[in-house]
Amino acid sequence: MRKKIILLNVAIFSFNFFYAQTLNKDSLNHQKMIEDSLKMEKLLAKEVYPVLKGSKWSGVIPVANPMEVPDKNIDYKLLFELTYNNPDSLAKEINGGLDEIARIINLHVASGIPVKKIIPVILVHGAALDAILNNESYNKKHKINNPNIKLLSDMENLGAKLIACGQAMAFFDFKKEDMLPEVKISLTAKTVLSAYQLKNYVLYDISVIK
Repeated sequence: MRKKIILLNVAIFSFNFFYAQTLNKDSLNHQKMIEDSLKMEKLLAKEVYPVLKGSKWSGVIPVANPMEVPDKNIDYKLLFELTYNNPDSLAKEINGGLDEIARIINLHVASGIPVKKIIPVILVHGAALDAILNNESYNKKHKINNPNIKLLSDMENLGAKLIACGQAMAFFDFKKEDMLPEVKISLTAKTVLSAYQLKNYVLYDISVIK
């Protein structure tokens, strides 16, 4: 009987100890989240948008006197493979992948590269096709206008080329007339990837937002 009481007390003590540890850990995690959030807000307040403005996530934090700088005299041929798509709950927000593309272009400009030296190609396939729908098609699907149109237009004004994968369009049952008029249609994303990389374009995988 005494042995059972001792074991019960040990069990109660262990439970209370680990419960207290869990509460303390949760409290510390919550505090860290608050601190990280405040730090992020301070950083975002410093951001600049050298050439493109999407949401607050497309900006650049200035760095004073960087020692490693890119060559301003060469062409920067950038190939973006965009497959990331916002969840339906964020359909009214700018596509996070397009925001990241804008940020990358802004980073190049902020580094001193002339805009005319930046040659972007944006290959869109998978669920990301949503982002390049015209207003009518986007409205039909999400009951709101496409929030990406202005950013896409600004990118096009910089010389960006938009290409949609025909295979993905067939899979998602999209037609050419569902897309924005500036979108070029390819048979497949695979040949766009190989063709442009053979032309020395640098590939950026925009499938996950980090």
